[in-house]
Amino acid sequence: MILARIVGTVVSTRKDSRLEGKKLLVVKPISPEGADESGYLIAVDTVDSGFRETVLVVTGSSARLASECKDRPVDAAIVGVVDEVKLDVLHEAELAAVRKK
Repeated sequence: MILARIVGTVVSTRKDSRLEGKKLLVVKPISPEGADESGYLIAVDTVDSGFRETVLVVTGSSARLASECKDRPVDAAIVGVVDEVKLDVLHEAELAAVRKK
């Protein structure tokens, strides 16, 4: 799974008929701390997520197992909206030390 933030939408009036009615969103992978990582993905929204929400994205064959994506040409699907990300205390201390350098 990929942790990501929704940063945009894709409008496509001409597409495979199996994608009709599906919301396509641009997502930016992020670290558990919320920092942007490289690249972007276009994902089918299966959970009615919204702009700037943090979401869980699956890719490849896992995306085709998501609700409403079976037998559709999908390589990335949003399967969850994230309420909170918590890291263990030891990891938080390591991150703080790295940031001070």
